[in-house]
Amino acid sequence: MNLSNANTVKNLEAAFAGEAMANRKYLFFADVARKLGLSGLAKLFRDTANQETEHAFAHFRLMHPELDINNIDTLSDAEKQNIAARCLALAIAGETYEYQTMYPEFAAMARIDRDAVAANEFTAQAQESAAHAAIFKTAAKNFGFLTSIEQHHAEQYHEALTILKGGLPKIRAAKAEPTTQKWICRQCSMIYDPVVGDPDSGIAPGTPFADIPDDWHCPICGATKSTFMIYAEVEAA
Repeated sequence: MNLSNANTVKNLEAAFAGEAMANRKYLFFADVARKLGLSGLAKLFRDTANQETEHAFAHFRLMHPELDINNIDTLSDAEKQNIAARCLALAIAGETYEYQTMYPEFAAMARIDRDAVAANEFTAQAQESAAHAAIFKTAAKNFGFLTSIEQHHAEQYHEALTILKGGLPKIRAAKAEPTTQKWICRQCSMIYDPVVGDPDSGIAPGTPFADIPDDWHCPICGATKSTFMIYAEVEAA
């Protein structure tokens, strides 16, 4: 397919984004339906989500024909490595954009929206204003957490690419001091940093993970404290 037409490229990207978003929305709806006891509706949402995935894959294959494998038996080891490396390069680019640009900008805008709502709403709308401000505050907090999550993902992909090319994995180790030892959520990769804490959840900066109340939940995915594990950081060279 000729991708020299800029409009077609943009349309493929938009179509891929739309189908991918539909897939995740329908899976979310399926989970809601399951919780409501509507198993038939949940299945409908899941089945449709799977179909949207196929639509998204079709668009992505056109966008990246170099990744479309028709016959694995015809590929040399070098070609296989190049394809895997290309996947990792695309993943790194996406995660790097998210943690360096997208989420920092979103967090800044959410804080602006929060402050504007708090300052500009009329007294009669104070309750609604407070609700809006709380939403923007939560969004700003989540965008901040997601920045470190996407950076973690990018670093994982960088390391995988290094290993794919014959390099060695990085040496990681836990920290001995509880006040600086980070913990990571096994469900969503949110990283709890005791230096920062989680003030919005009542966890003051400087609070070691062990001192967090047992009823604390991950601020991103809602997982319990027991879902977290020690985050082994890369040792300095």
